[in-house]
Amino acid sequence: MIKIVSATRLSESLFKDSPLGASLGRLARDARLSAWIAFENAETLPRVYNQLITEANRADVMVFMHDDVWIDDYHFADRIREGLERFDVIGLAGNKSPAPATPAWAFANDRFEWDLADNLSGAVAHGSRPFGPVTWYGDCPAEVKTVDGLLIAAKCATLLDRSVRFDEQFEFHLYDMDFCRTAVTAGLRIGTWPIAVTHASGGAFGSPAWRAALDKYRNKWSLPDK
Repeated sequence: MIKIVSATRLSESLFKDSPLGASLGRLARDARLSAWIAFENAETLPRVYNQLITEANRADVMVFMHDDVWIDDYHFADRIREGLERFDVIGLAGNKSPAPATPAWAFANDRFEWDLADNLSGAVAHGSRPFGPVTWYGDCPAEVKTVDGLLIAAKCATLLDRSVRFDEQFEFHLYDMDFCRTAVTAGLRIGTWPIAVTHASGGAFGSPAWRAALDKYRNKWSLPDK
């Protein structure tokens, strides 16, 4: 079973009209997919995600997604399975060779200057409606070291066997960067995979909460601050 895992501040009734909720309704007849949603959630994303890694069947495929993502691709289940036949962890956009101090998968430094085009991979649409305009980052599929946390997929058994989890000291920001570094350290291969989605958010880079998370991340991994 492919289990879509997400957390939302919305109630169950309001979630149905959210980007992810509407997408799940559209894909409801695909028996290969199931969803576990933490409604009216007050926990951190890593805590929610870790709970499901522990509780899920070892045979499950886990797809960790933000609630503001429309799944445009109705071959979603096939895309996820295909990607995980080639890589241990997949995402939609990532960086092949991030600098040690990089603050996010796409940036080269704290000034939010884009990394070299040759380092980037994947594509994601953005907008306030599904099927938004597409941002092309680079060739895909490709092996990368980091992926954007809007979607991260892996087999449950892989995460359990390698003791890979999300670090619960991160509330929302930087949890994806930390997870990817943990996965690579554990010997897992991360890759981007072509799956059509539209993300309703561009992120909150530079906010005080994001800066605090960046400090935690760099301290944990003994990374330079520039």
